[in-house]
Amino acid sequence: MPRFGGGRGVPKKSKDFLGSMKRLFKSLDKWRYLLITSLLLAFISAIIALSTPNKLSSLTDVITEGIKPQLTEEKIEEILKDKNIDQKDKQEFLQVLEKMKDENGNQDEALQSINDLPKSIYDKIKPVMDLDKVKSIAIFLGVLYIISAILSYIQSYSMTTVSNKFAMHLRSRISFKINKLPLKYFDSHETGDMLSIVTNDVDTVAQNMNQSLTTLVTSITLLLGSILMMFITNWVMAITAIISSVLGFSLVFVILTKSQKYFTQRQEELGKMNGHIEEVYSGHNVVKAYNGMKEAKKEFDNLNEKLYVCNKKSQFLSGLMGPIMGFVGNLGYVAVCVVGSILVVDDIISFGTIVAFMIYVRMFTNPLSQIAQAMTSLQSIAASSERVFEFLDEKEMTEEIDGFKYLDKNKVKGKIEFKHVKFGYDDNRTIIHDFNFVAKPGEKIAIVGPTGAGKTTMVNLLMKFYEIKDGDILIDGVSIHELTRENVHDLFVMVLQDTWLLEGSLRENLKLNNKGVTDEEIWSACEVVGADHFIKTLPNGLDATVDNSDSISGGQKQLLTIARGMIKNAPLLILDEATSNVDTRTEELVQKAMDKLTVGKTSFIIAHRLSTIKNADHILVMNEGDIIEEGNHETLMKKNGFYAELYNSQFKK
Repeated sequence: MPRFGGGRGVPKKSKDFLGSMKRLFKSLDKWRYLLITSLLLAFISAIIALSTPNKLSSLTDVITEGIKPQLTEEKIEEILKDKNIDQKDKQEFLQVLEKMKDENGNQDEALQSINDLPKSIYDKIKPVMDLDKVKSIAIFLGVLYIISAILSYIQSYSMTTVSNKFAMHLRSRISFKINKLPLKYFDSHETGDMLSIVTNDVDTVAQNMNQSLTTLVTSITLLLGSILMMFITNWVMAITAIISSVLGFSLVFVILTKSQKYFTQRQEELGKMNGHIEEVYSGHNVVKAYNGMKEAKKEFDNLNEKLYVCNKKSQFLSGLMGPIMGFVGNLGYVAVCVVGSILVVDDIISFGTIVAFMIYVRMFTNPLSQIAQAMTSLQSIAASSERVFEFLDEKEMTEEIDGFKYLDKNKVKGKIEFKHVKFGYDDNRTIIHDFNFVAKPGEKIAIVGPTGAGKTTMVNLLMKFYEIKDGDILIDGVSIHELTRENVHDLFVMVLQDTWLLEGSLRENLKLNNKGVTDEEIWSACEVVGADHFIKTLPNGLDATVDNSDSISGGQKQLLTIARGMIKNAPLLILDEATSNVDTRTEELVQKAMDKLTVGKTSFIIAHRLSTIKNADHILVMNEGDIIEEGNHETLMKKNGFYAELYNSQFKK
């Protein structure tokens, strides 16, 4: 069973990462001050975070000193020289000191002995907590944390504002671009891909930009700052913390390298499965009609199994990341504690320094994974922005600014001249070779011929959907090259074979950019084409909500589009198989309505049902881009040529 390539998965890697990011930041120039503010605040928040461990270290040391007896050499000498203390008390004090110096002595007993010292001596060495210093440090830390929280909020708000406004800006540019693109672009690009640019790619840029840029600034600042602060505090412990963390991250890097290929395979298999599901769902009726359910299920099971295997391998390896990251952090903590304890015993550092290093280790390890995630996000941003910018760089239709003439639709007589028109959708293939014809005002012109003869192409050229390569088309003697596309479109009513209703009320669909139309005019048009009956059966009449779903039949949609054309009341009319989706009874009704509609208007009718154009003033028979026969119905039937063969073939039993 053939498959569509439906699933997009995640954006592929950028073809030009630096170039894409450079252009992206250039596009953000409108919000540069807000962006710089956000990044600057992220940097300041990181600096504040780096300053807190040393303050916590100082707070720990103050508290530690406040619970220890004051047994400095200066204090001991002061006590022994104090004449107000009895010699007996001094002697007891010296015994306690000896007990504390004894390595084999019981430290708990020694400390208890200190508590049992005479009051005259105990008052001199009892622990004294510097509550003022504790309070000042605590207040300082509290202020820092509050400032950091406020700055983080402002930074987050600023970055969110930038990303959302940029996304809105991109969607506006894309919407504007769509209206500027020639139909040739839509002929060669899938609708789904264009929708993906508007939705997936723009959202990817906005969301990842919101998360990655500030994260990258914060993480780099914390990483470099923590390394610097660790070396400033104690180089031995700094080297210990870095070596232990690097060893752990080396293992993480190995796993990432191994898992990457499985993630790539997973996205490929996911794309295949999405495509298969899309195909089967879209063609569900065909699959069931041809009893293809078993084959479709078999194909699905095969794709599902492959996706399961890829998911299993990729998820298993990615699942190791969490435990390994925990191991890296714990390894750093253990190394810091072991080395720090040795240094504390040797009286090289204080206990507070170990506390500071525990925080620095976390500041060092976390940014490494955050930087990796941010770089992945930047790759997605670059890839998605490339697609957006490639779309925005597509060649637009020629700009229509000055020097154009204007035809008032109320004054247009309706003479259409085709002079040596030549056209092809690409340079390698010409569809219209040398088309020459003059349609007089008010004439009904039918264009018939086999599929691919160039009928619809001529209409597209007449509507200025495509630019003519050679030759010219004149409306009341004015070249369409001298008229704006908007002016040309305003002169025509166009009813197509493929009907389309916009989501909204029936009234909005029928008026469709025609201001000042009354309900009476709407009902009048609906009555002429026979659409009033089913409209009256709807719960809310003209206020009924409709869309392009199957809630309204194809024939009813066609009647509504014909009524829409009658409401516009332009001097030129194009009907492209306008009665193709209505039954025989309705076709007769619509045909009578069209006869009324075409009175006084130059009409071009493309038809495969030749019975509908018997009363045409002029019939053009086209084949392979050329007019091979022309005349009215009776004349062409008498010729017994190509037209007669086509006509008779439709009535053979």
